[in-house]
Amino acid sequence: MHRYRSHTCGALRESDIDQTARLSGWVHRVRDHGGVLFVDLRDHYGITQCVADPDSPAFKEVEKFRSEWVVRIDGNVRRRPAGTDNPELPTGMIEVYVKEIEVLGPAAELPLPVFGEQEYPEDIRLKYRFLDLRREKLHQNIMTRGAIVDSMRRRMKEQGFFEFQTPILTASSPEGARDFLVPSRIHPGKFYALPQAPQQYKQLLMMSGFDRYFQIAPCFRDEDPRADRLPGEFYQLDVEMSFVTQDDVFAAMEPVITGVFEDFAKGRPVTKNWPRIPFAEAVRKYGSDKPDLRNKIIMQEVSEHFRGSGFKVFARMLEDPKNQVWAIPGVGGGSRAFCDRMNSWAQGEGQPGLGYIMWREGGEGAGPLANNIGAERTAAIRDQLGLKEGDAAFFVAGDPEKFWKFAGLARTKLGEELNQIDKDRFELAWIVDFPMYEYNEDDKKVDFSHNPFSMPQGGLEALQTQDPLTIKAYQYDIACNGYEIASGGIRNHKPDAMVKAFEIAGYGEQEVIDRFGGMYRAFQYGAPPHGGMAAGLDRIVMLLCGTTNLREISLFPMNQQAVDLLMGAPSEATTKQLRELHIRVNPPNKG
Repeated sequence: MHRYRSHTCGALRESDIDQTARLSGWVHRVRDHGGVLFVDLRDHYGITQCVADPDSPAFKEVEKFRSEWVVRIDGNVRRRPAGTDNPELPTGMIEVYVKEIEVLGPAAELPLPVFGEQEYPEDIRLKYRFLDLRREKLHQNIMTRGAIVDSMRRRMKEQGFFEFQTPILTASSPEGARDFLVPSRIHPGKFYALPQAPQQYKQLLMMSGFDRYFQIAPCFRDEDPRADRLPGEFYQLDVEMSFVTQDDVFAAMEPVITGVFEDFAKGRPVTKNWPRIPFAEAVRKYGSDKPDLRNKIIMQEVSEHFRGSGFKVFARMLEDPKNQVWAIPGVGGGSRAFCDRMNSWAQGEGQPGLGYIMWREGGEGAGPLANNIGAERTAAIRDQLGLKEGDAAFFVAGDPEKFWKFAGLARTKLGEELNQIDKDRFELAWIVDFPMYEYNEDDKKVDFSHNPFSMPQGGLEALQTQDPLTIKAYQYDIACNGYEIASGGIRNHKPDAMVKAFEIAGYGEQEVIDRFGGMYRAFQYGAPPHGGMAAGLDRIVMLLCGTTNLREISLFPMNQQAVDLLMGAPSEATTKQLRELHIRVNPPNKG
């Protein structure tokens, strides 16, 4: 018999009854039922119930068992007594009568429980992540993550893509976040950077004639903590294709992402034919460039109903042509208490309030706004929004460029409060026609709004003749249930257009050559039209595992302060290490 096991803890069935088995695993829990000890023994594959009574030669040793001891158990497989079957366990029809045991690894008192799924402080969980990962739900999430990667990889290869690995040590690049820098010992005073994304390398692969590339790529960004991204590093399904239009990228990737979601949706509906929503429409209807389409609420502009009305606050705003009034319908929200609660919520978000109209019995409008604008305008708003008695509408006003994100938050809040979100489904969509540039208020200049390497719609001519803030790009995102899960674009592969695009954002030609010399040179020697995207693996796994915390789907994550509590990173370097790297540390003064 094998030194440690003849079977795993998930393998024994009724067909094994009367056999001798050897199991090794962790003591999940011990139960004492009237002097008979029941040990649930657990390994990666499952749980087997083991039984020791006073007649068992190992009874005295089993009495010493404690949670999470690693033990070997030899015994006879037998049928569980009638009425004690556990149909929820694959091994639930049998038990092992203990004949011999060996303690392979005793465990100290546990700093957190492994049995059950009770809440526990996150810092303790991360410090003792090896224990946390033994918990059933988290353990299963990690296995699901691996299966999702397998599904992605299989589907990409079926689509004719080839898998490549791009360098980890590279040059610094303006991807929108700070680089992690790696000092060079061989080249004193110089630094490598960890890749924020394989963007330039995958484009260079297209220059090299490889046609269809993909990679499950690690990416590194020295960003401040964010709720929807792990500190430091994350993984993405990175993709690039040659001789393609935007439609070709969509046709290749839509079945891959849909298929992955269908594989792991557990019967929940997944969008079959994805809508394509222009950025401006997404902002206008949903107040988000990653809209949650499970939320049935659609916002509408109602400026005309307030223009020249008795509600002077909105009427005066509308004298400026750039200002608008948007309405957010609230089906079933037509009570004073609910409207007041929404107004208080808006104030908590830093807004002066949230105007509203309620429709009472008979369809008559009520509330301060209704009183100011009159019955005719109130009825017109109700008819435009398709509302009825018992409903309400909430209003935001001003420059849409400044209020659309808040309007989106209000839409989400209303959807949650009024049960307008069907949470048991996955709604996928392409968001298209992103603006190429935006105005950077901090630096008082035009800047890239998305990926700087994307092709402007209209090409070089648009860059030369249009107001930069009106230029749209061949850039696109995939939105799912309120999250951006992928982003991509058709690339700007013409050197003169690339230089002009960066020039508008304040980069001179020499700076472009200095910073992107490899790609700029490659474009001089026969660059194919190409495009691609990157899908966020971590967010996709998070959605499919039904959690909102990325730490619940990652093996050894850092905490929100970007500290690895398990390994103690970041840590100080030794004097010898710093000397070899020709680096002197100059930390800021405390206090």
